[in-house]
Amino acid sequence: MFKPVLSGMTLAITALAAFQPTQAFAQSTSASPASGAASAPTAVAQAADTSAATTNTAQPQVVEITSRIKRLNDARTGIQTQTGASIYTLDSAAINAMPGGDNVQLNQVLLQAPEVAQDSFGQFHVRGEHNGLQYRINGLILPEGISVFGQSLDPRVVESVTLVTGALPAEYGLRTAGIIDIKTKTDAVEPGGSVAIYGGSHGTVQPSISYAGGSEDIHYFLTADSLSSGLGIESPDGSSTPLHDHTHQHHVFGYVEDVLDPSNRVAVGAGTSVGSFQIPNQRGLQPTLGLTVNGQTAYASDNLNENQREITHFGFLSYQHSVGPLDWQTSVTGRYSSLKFTPDPIGDLLYNGIAEDAYKRNTAIALQSDAAYKLNASHTIRGGMFVQRDVSLSRATSQVLPVDANGNAGTVPESVVDNGSKVELLESVYLQDEWLLLPGLTLNYGARFDNVNAFTSGHQLSPRVNVVWNATPSTIVHGGYSRYFSPPPFELVGNEDVAKFANTTGAPTVTQADTPKPERANYFDFGVDQTLMPGLTAGVDTYFKRSKELVDEGQFGAPIILTPFNYAQGKQYGAELKLNYVHKNFSVYANAAFQSARGQHIDSAQFNFSPDDLAYIASHYIHLDHEQRVTASVGASYLLQGTRLSGDAILGSGLRASETLPDGTTIPNGTHLPTYTQVNLAASHKFQLGSAGDVTLRMDIVNAFDRSYEIRNGTGVGVGAPQFGPRRGFFFGISKSL
Repeated sequence: MFKPVLSGMTLAITALAAFQPTQAFAQSTSASPASGAASAPTAVAQAADTSAATTNTAQPQVVEITSRIKRLNDARTGIQTQTGASIYTLDSAAINAMPGGDNVQLNQVLLQAPEVAQDSFGQFHVRGEHNGLQYRINGLILPEGISVFGQSLDPRVVESVTLVTGALPAEYGLRTAGIIDIKTKTDAVEPGGSVAIYGGSHGTVQPSISYAGGSEDIHYFLTADSLSSGLGIESPDGSSTPLHDHTHQHHVFGYVEDVLDPSNRVAVGAGTSVGSFQIPNQRGLQPTLGLTVNGQTAYASDNLNENQREITHFGFLSYQHSVGPLDWQTSVTGRYSSLKFTPDPIGDLLYNGIAEDAYKRNTAIALQSDAAYKLNASHTIRGGMFVQRDVSLSRATSQVLPVDANGNAGTVPESVVDNGSKVELLESVYLQDEWLLLPGLTLNYGARFDNVNAFTSGHQLSPRVNVVWNATPSTIVHGGYSRYFSPPPFELVGNEDVAKFANTTGAPTVTQADTPKPERANYFDFGVDQTLMPGLTAGVDTYFKRSKELVDEGQFGAPIILTPFNYAQGKQYGAELKLNYVHKNFSVYANAAFQSARGQHIDSAQFNFSPDDLAYIASHYIHLDHEQRVTASVGASYLLQGTRLSGDAILGSGLRASETLPDGTTIPNGTHLPTYTQVNLAASHKFQLGSAGDVTLRMDIVNAFDRSYEIRNGTGVGVGAPQFGPRRGFFFGISKSL
């Protein structure tokens, strides 16, 4: 049923891309006239360079190249529209001004955006969603990976990063909690870069190098770093020196583009991330299950030796064409992702009743094509297609103990092998019209169709409508409605055959194992942005979401592999407040948010839960484990004669935990952990050495007041272990320009 729709839409997009107007517009207006509620209207892109080259042949070549690239970049941005969505953008200068700068992971940068809540394993949550994040590079969708706490993109890649949330226009689908759109660094005119070394507390050492350059129409950017640290994953006991928590990580990214002529560009990019992690141990514990393994009953938790290795490779090839009113980009992307968990064979058996050696691998390739056509002064038509094929492989060999008819466990382990593989096919098309109804009033309406065929199948036609009104020169009002369709993350869906574990210590108490299903939701968003005075802006944004088969994820068992499951019904709502002030070399921002996120009746992957929890949740709406009722962030930066002082902070009312009532009854996610704050400080100075270049020194203090706080306490739905925020750390860096 889907194929005719896809074929027809493909023909429509192909025809749109192939059409050449008989008379080119004097100016390209591919960028949206109201590209986002939180930003001023996008400037009109430059005219085609062919005319500039013929009328001003004396113009230096570097200026012509820069003009071409700027025009193509503006056209590429205009293919996407963010009309009516909520957007928050940080450029490379803002990232470098933060404590840690581009030496931290990308998730630490995004914690400063409105309503982004911190979680363990490097995770973060946007607007009460567990995951639901889509990463894009220069507008290209990156296929998802398996990694939990390995970051395959680091801030050194970023020229700017934009978080897009709210009621999204039709080109955004499948993952809709937040779109993380990264524009990569390039330098087509003057080559340059830096080499740096950064490190400090926890035995952290991180050398890095970045370089950008260009020759005529070809330019590139390369970056690489290596990280060694004694704090690879959050501490499970609040210690500043966690036991068995070392990590080695390597990241590389490269990007090359060739501006073939003023209207065409080819770009290729690739990146890799390889990380080895020790799983940190709690101190002073002994097994409590009463098991015996080959005559051994005691095992100090200090001696556990679990390890995880994560690998991600990705690449893309894109072709962009932009002439007159038409902008078009077609790309091929690919991603390889794998995760290997190695257990402690004896220790895991004694503590958990199972020692699972797990390996997951996912290989994905995708074709994406998007186009925008400026029909006239009032209408910009956008459409596109996306097709992705995934192959997922799972290999698991578990050591368990046999259990007899009386419930007595044996002492000699036996192996249970549970392997599987599956192919997923995703197909999406969309079409929308950005209509300038009146000066200052823009309506964007359209629809997308998504089809998924994997462990489960499903499809949906999803209408979208957004309105942006420039009510006054200083007031922008936006609102929208979006219908969402979100399949469970295919690469994480478990292959477990729970029947294989019958009559063993690895047998679950619940044997039902329904396959996770796609989530379907209605989403409403309304907000106002106000310029209070030059340099000072404020905004408020509200949202409401009602869903069926709400997709959540949890960690079940020792391997740190998230597993998706569904709540039959879900409801989320919240409000965000934001304030920004910039004056010369001083800037300050503050964000605060309130949210509620609840779900009822777990109806997939039930074997991961206890019968009591399933029974309670079947008849009660409970708080989702990643709900944080109040989240806030604040930061400031001041630059004076090469010296920069900055600081930022995050505040949270605490993620959820299970509550035990006086009568012994447990309420899943019934309470929250204590409120916490983390303040980070930084100072840096750039020394100008003339022809020798620049040298920059920096010092960062993480958790400057050494506040010990829990991110997780090991209880709650889908929560596997306790984790604490980082203790106070001192870090120093020196970088030299190249």
